[in-house]
Amino acid sequence: MSSFYTVKGEAVAELTEKKSRFIATVRPVACEAEALDFIREMKKKYWDARHNCSAYVILAEDFKVLEKANDDGEPSKTAGSPMLEVIKGNELKNVAIVVTRYFGGVLLGTGGLVRAYSGAAQLGVEAAEKVRMELLNKIRVTTDYNSFGRLKNITDNIGAVIEDSEFTDNVASICLCDEAGLGVIQARMNEATAGKCKIELLEKNYFPVK
Repeated sequence: MSSFYTVKGEAVAELTEKKSRFIATVRPVACEAEALDFIREMKKKYWDARHNCSAYVILAEDFKVLEKANDDGEPSKTAGSPMLEVIKGNELKNVAIVVTRYFGGVLLGTGGLVRAYSGAAQLGVEAAEKVRMELLNKIRVTTDYNSFGRLKNITDNIGAVIEDSEFTDNVASICLCDEAGLGVIQARMNEATAGKCKIELLEKNYFPVK
């Protein structure tokens, strides 16, 4: 998977259905451990609520998608599963949602619960800022001062990004680029410096892009 969408930060939204309050908290998570920590945090924060239902979708290191949902005492598949479908329906990954319910004294029935939990989750997702994550190479390019301008021209032309540069005896630049961009940088910088530049692959991971 070359790219996916997630949320940039935490968002909270709320709806009321027949006197029951449904508070949706949405948060980006990088792994299942973060998702579980988030769920525990919400259960501690809303300790006096009757239910803290949850769902999350994680893109694992092997690029497999991990999906989990929990009804937290609500009738089976009336809370966590509808919330999970909201995440999937919005094509989001690395996202966890907890919907907290304060019971208002009126039973909603299974259909009402599904609508309330999915509705709260959707409001939470709509309140969150979305960001696209792209699978990129993070590299360090070390070259002399004269060739730094050449590197900048190359990255500008191919849509790569120079995140940071350290100027000492040489210039060491941290760049983000896709596979095609990495090939271009290697070929053109080696040509420009007669093979004297040093290009190191630091990591391959998902990074936010505009």
